[in-house]
Order: sequence, then structure tokens, then C-alpha cells
Amino acid sequence: MSVDKPDTSPSAALEREHQELDARLEGVLSGLIGGRVDVDALNAALDGLRRHIYLEERILFPPIRHAGMAMPIAVMMTEHGEIWRTMDALAGLVAGGDTERMGAICRLLLDQLAVHNSKEEQVIYRAADTGLDPDQAEELTDFIETGLMPDCWECLEAR
Repeated sequence: MSVDKPDTSPSAALEREHQELDARLEGVLSGLIGGRVDVDALNAALDGLRRHIYLEERILFPPIRHAGMAMPIAVMMTEHGEIWRTMDALAGLVAGGDTERMGAICRLLLDQLAVHNSKEEQVIYRAADTGLDPDQAEELTDFIETGLMPDCWECLEAR
């Protein structure tokens, strides 16, 4: 009997992170629908998503872009900017405690991520499996496991 090993490819690691981030945001949304604002859970979800965008833009995208994927990367960067602005809008509503408005923005964010992630997983992440050299793939997986985003880093397209 053989035991299946987990997929350790860059695409699998990145997709798992998408799933974890989506689950965190869905948990926040469930609370908002119930009239509760879990500020710690919301901040953790947004921080995780910002870190994920940093990982993609600083570690994943440069070698993929140079391997002939400039246009798909440009689309992903533009969408990152839209997602980042939605995250900022959601975070900006916390102090007011308007769970209905926060719920609408959280739903918008989840919708944006669903569209974005499906394209990213099918195109960009597949290119990561074939377009990253072993050192780049290791840097990416190491960052997923232990990396920290620099303070005050902001997605270029968020401005």
C-alpha cells in the first residue's frame, strides 16, 4: 500500500494559501452576517492576504514575467490593486461597527478573489511549476512557511 505524498509544487502551496485565506474571510463574513465584528480575525485575514500579494509581486511574478508572461502578470497586478483597495475599505469600516456595510464589502472582496484566484491558479501558478528554477521555487515555499512582509509595503497598483 502506498501513501500519497502531499503535492509540494509551488502551485499547490500557493493554492493552499488561497484556500486558507478564503476560509478566513468566509469566517469573518459569517460573523458579520450574525452582527459580530471579530476585529482580530478580520485583521489576521487582511494581513494574510496582503502578505500573499507581497509574496506574489516580489517573489513569484518577476521570474514569471521575464519568462514571457508579462501580459498575464499585468492583469494580476491590476487586480491586486483593486483587491487591495477593497481590503482598505473594509478595514476602514471597523471603527464604525456597521456590520451590514462591512458584510457587503467582505462579499465584494470574496467575489473579487474568486475571479482573480481562478485565473491566477490556471495561468500564473502553472507557470510557476515550470518557470521557476529550483532556487526560486525554494525561496517561494520558504516564504510561504516563514516569510514576513516588510512593514508599510503596499501593492504598486493600489495607489
